[in-house]
Amino acid sequence: MGNNTTLPVQATQTSFEVIEALRQADGAGVRELAAHLSVPKSTVHDHLRTLTEMGYVVQIDGAYRPSLRFLEIGGETRKRMAIHRVAKPEIQELAIETGDHANLMVEEDGYGIFLSKSEGQRTVNLDTYAGMRVHLHTTALGKSMLAFMDEDRRSSILDRRGLPAVTEYTIDDEETLRAEFEEIRERGYAVDDEERVKGMRCVAAPVIGTDGTVLAAVSVSSPKSRMRGDRFEVEVPSEVQSTVNVIEVNIVHE
Repeated sequence: MGNNTTLPVQATQTSFEVIEALRQADGAGVRELAAHLSVPKSTVHDHLRTLTEMGYVVQIDGAYRPSLRFLEIGGETRKRMAIHRVAKPEIQELAIETGDHANLMVEEDGYGIFLSKSEGQRTVNLDTYAGMRVHLHTTALGKSMLAFMDEDRRSSILDRRGLPAVTEYTIDDEETLRAEFEEIRERGYAVDDEERVKGMRCVAAPVIGTDGTVLAAVSVSSPKSRMRGDRFEVEVPSEVQSTVNVIEVNIVHE
């Protein structure tokens, strides 16, 4: 009885491992997936057939890929989130005002998820997109949320997800990171100086609910050449915090 009850869980895990492998490989065939996952080709074939029939995987030019069904699911989930509905127009306005990338991030399962982004007239090409998942400590957005979180939640995330370095400037030492959290709480916003993307700087502030819970974070990202001096230390932080204030007021009445 005990063994039978574990089989559905194992099957589900394998299906998602197949989907994740397809995502990372940007499409693959049965043989490639079987080798990558170290499972029989027949097992991979069965999972792909089921996922294809359910519409979660498609086959194009002989290679299997995750379908846009995931975009549908994620888009519907995001649409139902009050923080997205309230923040979206403010993020768009912030991008127009600054001319740069404006972003909204939430924390989920110990990661930072880019929930929304908007581009101003002077933006550069970045790898970010709605739904992208990153380690919180690598971004100003994530650091601002971590700094204002409950200590138990913060410690749980740091222990569980670790502090992997993305660039040579990523803070991968917990003592140094915690010292920065104190600075963030004192000034009310966080900065990211090439810590996830070389050549880019970012300023972010958390969106705090009336009960003190961290709901999200808002940021502006810009090339380091344009984000310096008073713009980095005064102007952009002021614009970001002003946007956060509007979102915090509006979310109460959502």
